Amino acid sequence: MPALEGKVAMVTGGSRGIGAAIALRLAQDGADVAITYEKNRDRADETVARIGELGRKAIAIQADSADAAAVTAAVGQAASALGGLDILVNNAGIFPRGTIGTLSLADIDRTLAVNVRSVFVAVQAALAHLGEGGRIITIGSTLGERLPGPGMSLYAASKAALSGLTRGLARDLGPRGIAAVLVAPGPTDTDMNPADGPRAQQVLALSAIGRHAEPADIAATVAHVAGPGGRFITGSTVTVDGGTNA
Repeated sequence: MPALEGKVAMVTGGSRGIGAAIALRLAQDGADVAITYEKNRDRADETVARIGELGRKAIAIQADSADAAAVTAAVGQAASALGGLDILVNNAGIFPRGTIGTLSLADIDRTLAVNVRSVFVAVQAALAHLGEGGRIITIGSTLGERLPGPGMSLYAASKAALSGLTRGLARDLGPRGIAAVLVAPGPTDTDMNPADGPRAQQVLALSAIGRHAEPADIAATVAHVAGPGGRFITGSTVTVDGGTNA
């Protein structure tokens, strides 16, 4: 029997990149999956179709993660459509660039709304559905721990906040049998950070392995944490970075 047979997962920002890879891997492991997307319905529908080809149920829900009401509604819609919720993956995020003097108040507010507040809101909404054995998995970043250069202070601050939040969730939800884990990718080949992009060589100079991760590498770790092997992991950060922060 697949490790996640009978489980329902929700992946925010699941239409492309790491989010899509996570959604597909959870489906491969037996879960039905809901994804959210902000703008690109075609990419979302493509991911849903690929999940369907695996024999699992899937839906795509339009929701801007900066909109707290939309996030709350999306969690409820996912649980209603798929018959519950066992795994919440908080993946949606944005990556503002700019040194501290160039960032606007609007940059700060939107980054914190998407990268931090939406996680609080999604978890609060999910608690009505998660039971014993439930998992809350949040996608952070190694940049929340160490920065290789300038221009990433706001992003780093938002991702660092998720470490403290995950520890708090572990304490709050442990008595209910719900685990909370932060998965922190390093450089990963996505639209946001392509392996052949202008900063690729600078990034790879820090890597012990000497290459970008593939989204499937991150998805494999999420699947492990979501499955039986992750039942005693909570309050922790699992780093998947090819030794970039070693």
